[in-house]
Amino acid sequence: MTNKTWFIAGASRGLGRVWAEAALQRGDRVAVTARRADDIAELASRYGEAVEPIVFDVTDRAAVFAAFDAAIRRFGAIDVVVANAGYGLFGAVEEASEAESRAQFDTNLFGTLWVVQAALPHLRSRRGGHILATSSLAGVITFPTAGVYNATKWAVEGLLQTLAAEVAEFGIKVTLVEPGGYATDWRGASSSQSQPLAAYDGLRERLRAMSAGRALADPAATAGTILQLVDAETPPLRLFLGAANLELARREYAARLETWQAWQEAARAAQGDAAQA
Repeated sequence: MTNKTWFIAGASRGLGRVWAEAALQRGDRVAVTARRADDIAELASRYGEAVEPIVFDVTDRAAVFAAFDAAIRRFGAIDVVVANAGYGLFGAVEEASEAESRAQFDTNLFGTLWVVQAALPHLRSRRGGHILATSSLAGVITFPTAGVYNATKWAVEGLLQTLAAEVAEFGIKVTLVEPGGYATDWRGASSSQSQPLAAYDGLRERLRAMSAGRALADPAATAGTILQLVDAETPPLRLFLGAANLELARREYAARLETWQAWQEAARAAQGDAAQA
């Protein structure tokens, strides 16, 4: 196996930190990025020349491009690009403010877009590389009281699936990584909470009761799977992380197909005379 060079946007904590350390521990080189230098200083201290610490805000497009250019100057080439920066906004759809909603899209969707756009000229020129974007199980199904977050991840899914079709001829691989529930601070310090409305208190209580006692997976357990992914000759467009995701997705898609089938006659009628051809 040839050692790889990574650019990870969002490596200060959680899954991004786990993947950065996994890559470094096996001898890869990593440009680790975060909004605060202190959050990645320890990685640079521990792994020395194998690390290029870069500080920027993923919502600043110019800063993202400058960061990627800095990584190229430092390492010469990048093999794996990980768009992992993001956070959760919690609240019913009605509760989310304009500012909260725009900020959520700026980080989770546009931040991913800026990382991808910054990387593409380099990857195209090399006729290869692998782009990973952290989506979520919430990009496949939805969860009440996380509507805006769900929307950003569904948008990321559409963006990256389209990207995969556009860049395949350049030898660039694309994967949507779709984690389930992990014991990170995604619901803690990294998250944001809309001002609650009393009308949704009952829903929140029911959701809390449903999730009580539900064990979250260990983020460290994802390391081997991510390394296997980036080493694969033909990696998948989508990869679930977590045991429960597949069954939940099956139920979701079965329900969709059932609904579409039930309304197929109405759908045919909506096409007009051409439907009879």
